[in-house]
Amino acid sequence: MADIKKITAEIEIPQIVVDDIKREVKNIPELKRKIERSLNKQVSALIEIILTGSFFLDGSDVHIEPEEERAKFRLRVDGVLHDVLYFDLNIYKKLVTRLKLLSKLKLNVTTRPQDGRFSIIIEGVSIEIRTSSIPAEYGESIVLRILNPKWVVTMADLGLRDDLMEIFKREIEKPNGMIICTGPTGSGKTTTLYAFLKEIASPEIKIITIEDPIEYHLEGVSQTQVDKSKGYDFANGLRAIVRQDPDVILVGEIRDLETAQISLQAALTGHLVLSTVHTNDAAGTIARIQALGEKPANIAPAINMAIGQRLVRKVCQKCVQFEEASKEELSKFEVLKKLPKQIKVPEIKPGIKIPKNRGCEDCNFTGYKGRLGIFEAFVVDDDMERFILTSPSIADMRDRAIKKGMVLMHEDGLIKVLQGITTIEEVERATGKKETCYE
Repeated sequence: MADIKKITAEIEIPQIVVDDIKREVKNIPELKRKIERSLNKQVSALIEIILTGSFFLDGSDVHIEPEEERAKFRLRVDGVLHDVLYFDLNIYKKLVTRLKLLSKLKLNVTTRPQDGRFSIIIEGVSIEIRTSSIPAEYGESIVLRILNPKWVVTMADLGLRDDLMEIFKREIEKPNGMIICTGPTGSGKTTTLYAFLKEIASPEIKIITIEDPIEYHLEGVSQTQVDKSKGYDFANGLRAIVRQDPDVILVGEIRDLETAQISLQAALTGHLVLSTVHTNDAAGTIARIQALGEKPANIAPAINMAIGQRLVRKVCQKCVQFEEASKEELSKFEVLKKLPKQIKVPEIKPGIKIPKNRGCEDCNFTGYKGRLGIFEAFVVDDDMERFILTSPSIADMRDRAIKKGMVLMHEDGLIKVLQGITTIEEVERATGKKETCYE
């Protein structure tokens, strides 16, 4: 099997730089001022400040984008991009050259995309940086993805309701079958599956993954990475993995019929298989695999559970204010009164107070800090298996799952609003404005 590619370069951030950033940079405006004061420094020192500052602000992606007369640095925090500052094109060119050298990208290639990587070491912790370069109108657009090890979370950190936690724990303890996590790019699917692996990892079972790329390293798990140049894709990798006698297999994504077929077969032959597909919700899982060309007769007995999820920002605990819900806001919670009785929903009545984001230095003046998941999931029992064999539409699949007790992501988000964790606006940003009808 293909091994993880060796990181090609490492930068150890001097402790004096780390201490300086910790002391002076608590939010994005302070990072902007710190970088502005450092623009006359050597480019290597400037990169250290940008990356260290972005890391301590919990940034996930650094964007360096050229424009006609200047370049822009943007930082993604909690899934939202923030403009940090503009700088002149001379500095931009030096930054690009240095970053390409660190990432082992070809300096003379500027007209086609390139991908690379390097790592930074902060206080003894290695943080991998993934570099992506694409040609843009005025030069190369560079994105650095910061893979912060602290984002590998446990199931307790996912934000699961008690009833969902119970269901998820029960399903991941099964010896075979498939659990599929769905959602768009950046919705936290891999984080959820990693949390499952952390929960079940033990010396008694063998866990192997095939990913593209490996995002975080998990202790006690054999992780492999797709390398198409060597013929190691998801399908070929899965064939090799099955021969390694694993108990649990994680397939980073099901993208084609061959991968779907091998994954489903593995789930039917004594393996617990975890994977992801790109669909809008849990109900779309079956239709998506059918669209790849697989038959319902092979899908229905193999799948144990389908999960849909999104990420929402949590309100900042330092500046959040609770205000009485308006009549219109109160009406949005009415749908929760029709949920199954086993779902714990805070009391809904006139006068209840809900969180409002305000903004302070601690949260980059957004009113939000940190994220958690909102989820929906259905388990495939005998009745659902028979229903899948009829090739139901996504709408019919959703209706059947709701009748069997599934709470939609939107409703899960509204419950978290009542719990004081997020806002109505944030839930609607992630899921849209919806009204669900329960019969």
